[in-house]
Amino acid sequence: MIPRLASSLFAAAFALLASPAIAHPHVWVTAKAELLYDSEGRVTGIRHAWTFDKGYSAFMTQGLDRNGDGKLTPDELQDLAKENTESLSEFAYFTVLKGNGRKQDFDSPRDYSMTYGEEALTLVYLLPLKAPAAAKTLSLEVYDPTYFVSFGLAEGNAVALAGAAPQGCAINITRPKNADQPAQAQAQPLSEAFFETLTAASTYGVEFANKAIVACP
Repeated sequence: MIPRLASSLFAAAFALLASPAIAHPHVWVTAKAELLYDSEGRVTGIRHAWTFDKGYSAFMTQGLDRNGDGKLTPDELQDLAKENTESLSEFAYFTVLKGNGRKQDFDSPRDYSMTYGEEALTLVYLLPLKAPAAAKTLSLEVYDPTYFVSFGLAEGNAVALAGAAPQGCAINITRPKNADQPAQAQAQPLSEAFFETLTAASTYGVEFANKAIVACP
């Protein structure tokens, strides 16, 4: 097994990219999400679609063109999609979903795949809830607590409702004021040593989180 697949997407492979001379973040992700509803109008899961920046995509796809035709097919990327999706549990899937203010628990992800287009990798996977949630108000945040990875919701329809969603739901997205350069970093650049102290339980990354609010009647 090649080292890339033996490592996780957001751990050892990212460490190869890290450099003391480069400030956080190291990887940029443009995210889209579909909130999935069952026939009773309850949320059952999230289908994520994360597109990685070109530099990181080039790094991750080295040597994966097995037939040498100059193209990367979903089949050639499937092992990478599996390894990366399964590794997300240690990072709580970088996802916080609350229903009526209550944090929801997730089951193991499934239905993962990867595609490569316009020099960028896109990972798609389904993140099911442990139990369906009947909630008039949902909030969704996708972020890395350590800010190693910068997640940003795509422009336009970044969040959609799929399945039997209640009629009349409204989606509102709020974005951080200092998405490109946080206020703290503007005042005093933070060292790599600072970021090395951050863990999945840290709250630093939430400063840069996009939030989607779904309000249903």
